[in-house]
Amino acid sequence: MADREHCPPESDFAAADHVTVVFHKVASHGEHSSSEDGRCCSDGEPSKEEIHFRAWRYLDGDAEEDTAASKLPDSGESQTLSWPESHVTRKAASTGQSASQEKPKRCPGLGLFYAFLSTVFFSIISLLVKTIQGVHAIEISGIRCFFQMLFIAPLLIYHKTGFLGPRNKRPYLMLRGFLGSNAMILLFYAVQQMPLADATVIMFSNPVFTSLLAWVFLKERCTIWDCVFTVFTLTGVILIARPPFLFGEHIQGIEGNYTNHIKGTIAAFAGAVGAACTMVVLRKIGKSVHYYLSVWYYAVIGFIECVITVSILGEWKLPFCGQDRWLLMLIAVLGIAGQSFLTKALQREEAGPVALTRTVDVVLAFFFQFIFLGHAPSWWSLGGALCIVLSTSGVALRKWYINSRKS
Repeated sequence: MADREHCPPESDFAAADHVTVVFHKVASHGEHSSSEDGRCCSDGEPSKEEIHFRAWRYLDGDAEEDTAASKLPDSGESQTLSWPESHVTRKAASTGQSASQEKPKRCPGLGLFYAFLSTVFFSIISLLVKTIQGVHAIEISGIRCFFQMLFIAPLLIYHKTGFLGPRNKRPYLMLRGFLGSNAMILLFYAVQQMPLADATVIMFSNPVFTSLLAWVFLKERCTIWDCVFTVFTLTGVILIARPPFLFGEHIQGIEGNYTNHIKGTIAAFAGAVGAACTMVVLRKIGKSVHYYLSVWYYAVIGFIECVITVSILGEWKLPFCGQDRWLLMLIAVLGIAGQSFLTKALQREEAGPVALTRTVDVVLAFFFQFIFLGHAPSWWSLGGALCIVLSTSGVALRKWYINSRKS
Protein backbone atom coordinates (compact mmCIF):
# COMPACT_ATOMS: atom_id res chain seq x y z
CA MET A 1 0.00 0.00 0.00
CA ALA A 2 1.35 3.30 -1.01
CA ASP A 3 2.02 5.81 1.70
CA ARG A 4 0.22 9.17 1.83
CA GLU A 5 3.52 10.96 1.76
CA HIS A 6 4.05 9.75 -1.83
CA CYS A 7 1.10 11.83 -3.03
CA PRO A 8 1.42 15.47 -3.97
CA PRO A 9 0.31 17.70 -1.13
CA GLU A 10 -3.26 18.88 -1.33
CA SER A 11 -2.09 22.46 -1.07
CA ASP A 12 -0.22 22.09 -4.35
CA PHE A 13 -3.45 21.48 -6.24
CA ALA A 14 -5.29 24.19 -4.41
CA ALA A 15 -2.61 26.81 -4.93
CA ALA A 16 -2.27 26.08 -8.60
CA ASP A 17 -5.86 25.74 -9.70
CA HIS A 18 -8.02 26.14 -6.59
CA VAL A 19 -8.92 22.40 -6.96
CA THR A 20 -8.07 19.74 -4.38
CA VAL A 21 -8.44 16.09 -5.43
CA VAL A 22 -8.01 13.23 -2.93
CA PHE A 23 -8.20 9.54 -4.02
CA HIS A 24 -8.94 6.66 -1.63
CA LYS A 25 -8.22 3.05 -2.60
CA VAL A 26 -10.04 0.33 -0.68
CA ALA A 27 -8.77 -3.27 -1.13
CA SER A 28 -10.95 -6.39 -0.47
CA HIS A 29 -10.41 -8.75 2.56
CA GLY A 30 -8.97 -11.87 1.06
CA GLU A 31 -5.71 -13.47 0.35
CA HIS A 32 -3.81 -10.87 -1.53
CA SER A 33 -0.52 -9.11 -1.44
CA SER A 34 0.24 -5.48 -2.02
CA SER A 35 3.26 -4.35 -3.87
CA GLU A 36 4.85 -0.95 -3.70
CA ASP A 37 3.43 0.01 -7.07
CA GLY A 38 -0.17 -0.61 -5.89
CA ARG A 39 -0.79 -3.96 -7.68
CA CYS A 40 -2.71 -6.57 -5.58
CA CYS A 41 -2.55 -10.28 -6.43
CA SER A 42 -4.39 -13.34 -5.12
CA ASP A 43 -3.55 -16.65 -6.84
CA GLY A 44 -2.65 -14.75 -10.00
CA GLU A 45 -5.95 -12.83 -10.14
CA PRO A 46 -6.31 -9.20 -9.27
CA SER A 47 -8.25 -8.42 -6.16
CA LYS A 48 -11.46 -6.47 -6.17
CA GLU A 49 -11.01 -2.94 -5.08
CA GLU A 50 -12.98 0.19 -4.61
CA ILE A 51 -11.73 3.62 -5.38
CA HIS A 52 -13.33 6.67 -3.83
CA PHE A 53 -12.37 10.16 -4.83
CA ARG A 54 -13.35 13.50 -3.48
CA ALA A 55 -12.73 16.85 -5.11
CA TRP A 56 -13.02 20.11 -3.30
CA ARG A 57 -13.31 23.20 -5.49
CA TYR A 58 -12.63 26.48 -3.81
CA LEU A 59 -14.53 29.13 -5.71
CA ASP A 60 -14.83 32.57 -4.14
CA GLY A 61 -14.03 31.19 -0.72
CA ASP A 62 -16.75 28.48 -0.73
CA ALA A 63 -15.81 24.80 -0.65
CA GLU A 64 -17.80 22.38 -2.77
CA GLU A 65 -17.29 18.61 -2.50
CA ASP A 66 -17.77 16.15 -5.36
CA THR A 67 -17.74 12.45 -4.53
CA ALA A 68 -18.04 9.25 -6.54
CA ALA A 69 -17.36 5.53 -5.99
CA SER A 70 -17.25 2.39 -8.04
CA LYS A 71 -19.88 -0.22 -7.31
CA LEU A 72 -17.65 -2.90 -5.85
CA PRO A 73 -17.90 -5.02 -2.70
CA ASP A 74 -17.12 -3.40 0.59
CA SER A 75 -13.61 -3.64 1.83
CA GLY A 76 -11.85 -2.66 4.90
CA GLU A 77 -8.65 -1.17 3.66
CA SER A 78 -8.15 2.25 2.26
CA GLN A 79 -5.32 3.76 0.37
CA THR A 80 -4.69 7.25 -0.86
CA LEU A 81 -3.44 7.39 -4.41
CA SER A 82 -1.88 10.10 -6.48
CA TRP A 83 -3.08 10.74 -9.99
CA PRO A 84 -1.14 12.13 -12.90
CA GLU A 85 -1.75 15.84 -13.20
CA SER A 86 -2.44 15.48 -16.93
CA HIS A 87 -5.50 13.30 -16.16
CA VAL A 88 -7.14 15.85 -13.91
CA THR A 89 -9.52 18.29 -15.53
CA ARG A 90 -8.86 21.55 -13.84
CA LYS A 91 -11.25 24.41 -13.55
CA ALA A 92 -9.81 27.78 -12.71
CA ALA A 93 -11.54 29.89 -10.16
CA SER A 94 -13.78 32.61 -11.47
CA THR A 95 -12.02 35.21 -9.40
CA GLY A 96 -8.69 34.37 -10.97
CA GLN A 97 -10.16 34.54 -14.46
CA SER A 98 -11.81 37.87 -13.86
CA ALA A 99 -8.59 39.27 -12.42
CA SER A 100 -6.53 38.14 -15.39
CA GLN A 101 -9.10 39.41 -17.91
CA GLU A 102 -9.55 42.78 -16.24
CA LYS A 103 -9.10 45.57 -18.75
CA PRO A 104 -6.45 48.17 -18.07
CA LYS A 105 -7.70 51.53 -16.93
CA ARG A 106 -7.66 54.28 -19.48
CA CYS A 107 -5.46 57.32 -19.01
CA PRO A 108 -7.47 60.05 -17.26
CA GLY A 109 -7.60 63.35 -19.11
CA LEU A 110 -6.34 61.90 -22.39
CA GLY A 111 -9.57 62.80 -24.17
CA LEU A 112 -9.29 66.42 -23.00
CA PHE A 113 -5.71 66.54 -24.23
CA TYR A 114 -6.91 65.34 -27.64
CA ALA A 115 -9.54 68.10 -27.59
CA PHE A 116 -6.88 70.72 -26.81
CA LEU A 117 -4.70 69.56 -29.70
CA SER A 118 -7.64 69.73 -32.10
CA THR A 119 -8.35 73.27 -30.87
CA VAL A 120 -4.81 74.42 -31.62
CA PHE A 121 -4.86 72.87 -35.09
CA PHE A 122 -8.24 74.38 -35.99
CA SER A 123 -7.08 77.81 -34.80
CA ILE A 124 -4.05 77.66 -37.08
CA ILE A 125 -6.28 76.57 -39.97
CA SER A 126 -8.53 79.62 -39.51
CA LEU A 127 -5.48 81.89 -39.53
CA LEU A 128 -4.17 80.31 -42.73
CA VAL A 129 -7.56 80.67 -44.44
CA LYS A 130 -7.56 84.34 -43.52
CA THR A 131 -4.10 84.92 -45.01
CA ILE A 132 -4.79 83.20 -48.38
CA GLN A 133 -6.05 85.75 -50.91
CA GLY A 134 -8.06 85.29 -54.10
CA VAL A 135 -9.34 81.76 -53.43
CA HIS A 136 -12.99 81.10 -52.58
CA ALA A 137 -13.76 79.46 -49.23
CA ILE A 138 -15.51 76.54 -50.95
CA GLU A 139 -12.45 75.89 -53.12
CA ILE A 140 -10.21 75.92 -50.04
CA SER A 141 -12.57 73.42 -48.41
CA GLY A 142 -12.49 71.19 -51.50
CA ILE A 143 -8.67 71.22 -51.65
CA ARG A 144 -8.51 70.39 -47.96
CA CYS A 145 -10.92 67.47 -48.40
CA PHE A 146 -8.96 66.19 -51.41
CA PHE A 147 -5.67 65.99 -49.52
CA GLN A 148 -7.45 64.48 -46.54
CA MET A 149 -8.67 61.69 -48.79
CA LEU A 150 -5.10 61.04 -49.97
CA PHE A 151 -3.81 60.84 -46.40
CA ILE A 152 -6.68 58.85 -44.93
CA ALA A 153 -6.98 56.13 -47.61
CA PRO A 154 -3.63 54.41 -46.75
CA LEU A 155 -4.49 54.56 -43.06
CA LEU A 156 -7.79 52.81 -43.68
CA ILE A 157 -5.98 50.10 -45.64
CA TYR A 158 -3.37 49.73 -42.90
CA HIS A 159 -5.97 49.42 -40.12
CA LYS A 160 -8.18 47.14 -42.30
CA THR A 161 -11.31 49.12 -41.45
CA GLY A 162 -12.70 49.19 -44.97
CA PHE A 163 -14.04 52.25 -46.76
CA LEU A 164 -17.74 51.90 -45.94
CA GLY A 165 -17.94 50.89 -42.29
CA PRO A 166 -20.63 48.82 -40.56
CA ARG A 167 -23.88 48.70 -42.48
CA ASN A 168 -25.98 49.98 -39.59
CA LYS A 169 -23.64 52.96 -39.06
CA ARG A 170 -23.39 54.16 -42.66
CA PRO A 171 -26.37 56.55 -42.48
CA TYR A 172 -24.83 58.22 -39.42
CA LEU A 173 -21.43 58.40 -41.13
CA MET A 174 -22.93 60.01 -44.22
CA LEU A 175 -24.84 62.48 -42.07
CA ARG A 176 -21.69 63.24 -40.10
CA GLY A 177 -19.80 63.88 -43.36
CA PHE A 178 -22.48 66.15 -44.79
CA LEU A 179 -22.96 68.23 -41.64
CA GLY A 180 -19.26 68.46 -40.82
CA SER A 181 -18.22 69.52 -44.32
CA ASN A 182 -20.93 72.20 -44.48
CA ALA A 183 -19.88 73.54 -41.09
CA MET A 184 -16.29 73.77 -42.39
CA ILE A 185 -17.35 75.62 -45.55
CA LEU A 186 -19.46 78.11 -43.59
CA LEU A 187 -16.63 78.76 -41.12
CA PHE A 188 -14.11 79.43 -43.92
CA TYR A 189 -16.56 81.77 -45.60
CA ALA A 190 -17.21 83.64 -42.36
CA VAL A 191 -13.47 84.02 -41.71
CA GLN A 192 -13.02 85.62 -45.12
CA GLN A 193 -15.92 88.04 -44.65
CA MET A 194 -15.42 89.30 -41.08
CA PRO A 195 -12.69 89.58 -38.41
CA LEU A 196 -11.08 86.28 -37.47
CA ALA A 197 -11.95 86.50 -33.78
CA ASP A 198 -15.59 87.44 -34.41
CA ALA A 199 -16.13 84.52 -36.79
CA THR A 200 -14.41 82.12 -34.38
CA VAL A 201 -16.43 83.28 -31.38
CA ILE A 202 -19.77 82.83 -33.16
CA MET A 203 -18.70 79.48 -34.60
CA PHE A 204 -17.76 78.12 -31.22
CA SER A 205 -21.06 78.93 -29.64
CA ASN A 206 -22.00 75.42 -30.82
CA PRO A 207 -21.82 73.75 -27.35
CA VAL A 208 -25.00 75.59 -26.38
CA PHE A 209 -26.77 74.30 -29.47
CA THR A 210 -25.27 70.87 -28.84
CA SER A 211 -27.11 70.72 -25.51
CA LEU A 212 -30.41 71.67 -27.15
CA LEU A 213 -29.99 69.16 -29.98
CA ALA A 214 -28.91 66.43 -27.55
CA TRP A 215 -32.12 67.08 -25.63
CA VAL A 216 -34.13 66.62 -28.85
CA PHE A 217 -32.35 63.66 -30.44
CA LEU A 218 -30.45 61.92 -27.63
CA LYS A 219 -33.13 62.46 -24.95
CA GLU A 220 -30.72 64.24 -22.64
CA ARG A 221 -32.22 66.42 -19.97
CA CYS A 222 -32.79 70.13 -20.68
CA THR A 223 -33.18 72.51 -17.74
CA ILE A 224 -33.68 76.21 -17.16
CA TRP A 225 -29.92 76.65 -17.13
CA ASP A 226 -29.72 75.55 -20.76
CA CYS A 227 -32.23 78.26 -21.66
CA VAL A 228 -30.21 80.87 -19.75
CA PHE A 229 -27.02 79.84 -21.52
CA THR A 230 -28.79 80.04 -24.87
CA VAL A 231 -29.91 83.60 -24.13
CA PHE A 232 -26.33 84.54 -23.21
CA THR A 233 -25.07 83.03 -26.46
CA LEU A 234 -27.57 84.90 -28.60
CA THR A 235 -26.68 88.11 -26.75
CA GLY A 236 -23.02 87.57 -27.60
CA VAL A 237 -23.85 86.98 -31.27
CA ILE A 238 -25.84 90.22 -31.37
CA LEU A 239 -22.98 92.19 -29.80
CA ILE A 240 -20.61 90.85 -32.43
CA ALA A 241 -23.00 91.32 -35.37
CA ARG A 242 -24.08 94.81 -34.18
CA PRO A 243 -27.18 95.21 -36.33
CA PRO A 244 -27.81 98.83 -37.47
CA PHE A 245 -31.27 99.05 -35.91
CA LEU A 246 -29.64 98.63 -32.50
CA PHE A 247 -26.18 100.16 -32.96
CA GLY A 248 -26.81 102.79 -35.63
CA GLU A 249 -25.47 103.18 -39.15
CA HIS A 250 -21.87 104.00 -38.29
CA ILE A 251 -20.36 100.82 -36.94
CA GLN A 252 -16.70 100.62 -36.05
CA GLY A 253 -14.39 97.65 -35.65
CA ILE A 254 -15.49 95.68 -38.73
CA GLU A 255 -13.55 94.68 -41.83
CA GLY A 256 -14.81 96.01 -45.14
CA ASN A 257 -18.46 96.96 -45.47
CA TYR A 258 -21.26 95.96 -43.19
CA THR A 259 -22.89 93.74 -45.84
CA ASN A 260 -19.94 91.37 -45.81
CA HIS A 261 -19.90 91.53 -42.02
CA ILE A 262 -23.51 90.43 -41.72
CA LYS A 263 -22.96 87.68 -44.34
CA GLY A 264 -20.09 86.38 -42.26
CA THR A 265 -22.21 86.53 -39.10
CA ILE A 266 -25.00 84.48 -40.68
CA ALA A 267 -22.51 81.95 -42.08
CA ALA A 268 -20.76 81.59 -38.72
CA PHE A 269 -24.08 81.11 -36.90
CA ALA A 270 -25.22 78.46 -39.39
CA GLY A 271 -21.84 76.77 -39.10
CA ALA A 272 -22.20 76.68 -35.33
CA VAL A 273 -25.52 74.86 -35.66
CA GLY A 274 -23.97 72.44 -38.16
CA ALA A 275 -21.04 71.78 -35.85
CA ALA A 276 -23.46 71.12 -32.99
CA CYS A 277 -25.31 68.57 -35.13
CA THR A 278 -21.97 66.94 -35.94
CA MET A 279 -21.18 66.65 -32.23
CA VAL A 280 -24.47 64.88 -31.60
CA VAL A 281 -23.95 62.46 -34.49
CA LEU A 282 -20.42 61.61 -33.33
CA ARG A 283 -21.69 60.86 -29.85
CA LYS A 284 -24.37 58.66 -31.40
CA ILE A 285 -21.75 56.72 -33.38
CA GLY A 286 -19.48 56.35 -30.33
CA LYS A 287 -16.57 53.90 -30.40
CA SER A 288 -18.19 51.43 -32.78
CA VAL A 289 -16.49 53.04 -35.80
CA HIS A 290 -12.79 53.80 -36.23
CA TYR A 291 -12.13 57.54 -36.15
CA TYR A 292 -10.24 57.43 -39.47
CA LEU A 293 -13.39 56.12 -41.12
CA SER A 294 -15.33 59.07 -39.71
CA VAL A 295 -12.79 61.50 -41.19
CA TRP A 296 -12.92 59.58 -44.48
CA TYR A 297 -16.67 60.17 -44.86
CA TYR A 298 -16.12 63.81 -43.93
CA ALA A 299 -13.49 64.24 -46.66
CA VAL A 300 -15.27 62.32 -49.44
CA ILE A 301 -18.67 63.95 -49.01
CA GLY A 302 -17.09 67.37 -48.53
CA PHE A 303 -14.97 67.00 -51.67
CA ILE A 304 -17.93 65.97 -53.82
CA GLU A 305 -20.03 68.81 -52.47
CA CYS A 306 -17.29 71.41 -52.98
CA VAL A 307 -16.52 70.32 -56.55
CA ILE A 308 -20.18 70.55 -57.55
CA THR A 309 -20.72 73.91 -55.85
CA VAL A 310 -17.54 75.58 -57.18
CA SER A 311 -18.28 74.29 -60.69
CA ILE A 312 -21.74 75.83 -60.57
CA LEU A 313 -20.40 79.14 -59.24
CA GLY A 314 -17.44 79.16 -61.64
CA GLU A 315 -14.98 80.06 -58.86
CA TRP A 316 -12.09 77.73 -59.76
CA LYS A 317 -8.85 79.69 -59.28
CA LEU A 318 -5.24 78.80 -58.57
CA PRO A 319 -3.48 80.61 -55.72
CA PHE A 320 -1.49 83.67 -56.76
CA CYS A 321 1.85 82.46 -55.37
CA GLY A 322 3.55 79.21 -54.52
CA GLN A 323 3.45 79.99 -50.81
CA ASP A 324 -0.34 79.96 -50.80
CA ARG A 325 -0.32 76.53 -52.47
CA TRP A 326 1.87 75.17 -49.68
CA LEU A 327 -0.47 76.77 -47.16
CA LEU A 328 -3.40 74.94 -48.76
CA MET A 329 -1.58 71.63 -48.29
CA LEU A 330 -0.77 72.57 -44.69
CA ILE A 331 -4.47 73.30 -44.09
CA ALA A 332 -5.25 69.78 -45.28
CA VAL A 333 -2.66 68.16 -43.01
CA LEU A 334 -3.77 70.16 -39.97
CA GLY A 335 -7.38 69.35 -40.82
CA ILE A 336 -6.63 65.62 -40.70
CA ALA A 337 -4.93 65.98 -37.34
CA GLY A 338 -7.67 68.19 -35.93
CA GLN A 339 -10.52 65.95 -37.05
CA SER A 340 -8.78 62.80 -35.80
CA PHE A 341 -8.05 64.25 -32.36
CA LEU A 342 -11.56 65.70 -32.04
CA THR A 343 -13.18 62.37 -32.92
CA LYS A 344 -10.95 60.49 -30.45
CA ALA A 345 -11.71 63.08 -27.77
CA LEU A 346 -15.46 62.62 -28.20
CA GLN A 347 -15.04 58.86 -28.08
CA ARG A 348 -13.22 59.06 -24.74
CA GLU A 349 -14.93 61.98 -23.01
CA GLU A 350 -18.40 63.46 -22.67
CA ALA A 351 -19.37 66.25 -25.04
CA GLY A 352 -19.42 68.83 -22.22
CA PRO A 353 -15.75 68.69 -21.15
CA VAL A 354 -14.64 68.51 -24.79
CA ALA A 355 -16.65 71.62 -25.62
CA LEU A 356 -15.18 73.40 -22.60
CA THR A 357 -11.65 72.63 -23.74
CA ARG A 358 -12.31 73.79 -27.28
CA THR A 359 -13.32 77.28 -26.11
CA VAL A 360 -9.58 77.91 -25.90
CA ASP A 361 -9.95 78.52 -29.63
CA VAL A 362 -11.57 81.87 -28.82
CA VAL A 363 -8.50 83.04 -26.92
CA LEU A 364 -6.20 81.87 -29.70
CA ALA A 365 -8.33 83.64 -32.31
CA PHE A 366 -8.00 87.02 -30.56
CA PHE A 367 -4.29 86.41 -30.08
CA PHE A 368 -3.69 85.50 -33.74
CA GLN A 369 -5.83 88.39 -34.96
CA PHE A 370 -3.87 90.94 -32.95
CA ILE A 371 -0.36 89.50 -33.44
CA PHE A 372 -0.40 88.25 -37.04
CA LEU A 373 -3.16 90.33 -38.67
CA GLY A 374 -2.67 93.56 -36.77
CA HIS A 375 -6.38 94.06 -36.09
CA ALA A 376 -7.35 95.07 -32.56
CA PRO A 377 -10.79 93.82 -31.45
CA SER A 378 -13.50 96.30 -30.47
CA TRP A 379 -15.09 96.41 -27.03
CA TRP A 380 -18.34 95.11 -28.53
CA SER A 381 -16.51 92.09 -29.87
CA LEU A 382 -14.86 91.47 -26.52
CA GLY A 383 -18.22 91.77 -24.74
CA GLY A 384 -19.86 89.33 -27.16
CA ALA A 385 -16.96 86.93 -26.80
CA LEU A 386 -17.28 87.08 -23.03
CA CYS A 387 -21.00 86.25 -23.18
CA ILE A 388 -20.45 83.29 -25.49
CA VAL A 389 -17.47 81.93 -23.56
CA LEU A 390 -19.38 82.17 -20.28
CA SER A 391 -22.41 80.38 -21.71
CA THR A 392 -20.45 77.58 -23.35
CA SER A 393 -18.29 77.16 -20.26
CA GLY A 394 -21.40 77.07 -18.10
CA VAL A 395 -22.92 74.33 -20.24
CA ALA A 396 -19.73 72.27 -20.12
CA LEU A 397 -19.14 72.71 -16.38
CA ARG A 398 -22.73 71.89 -15.52
CA LYS A 399 -22.70 68.67 -17.52
CA TRP A 400 -19.33 67.77 -16.07
CA TYR A 401 -20.63 68.28 -12.55
CA ILE A 402 -23.75 66.19 -13.16
CA ASN A 403 -21.74 63.32 -14.65
CA SER A 404 -19.25 63.38 -11.78
CA ARG A 405 -22.08 63.08 -9.26
CA LYS A 406 -23.55 60.12 -11.10
CA SER A 407 -20.23 58.30 -11.14
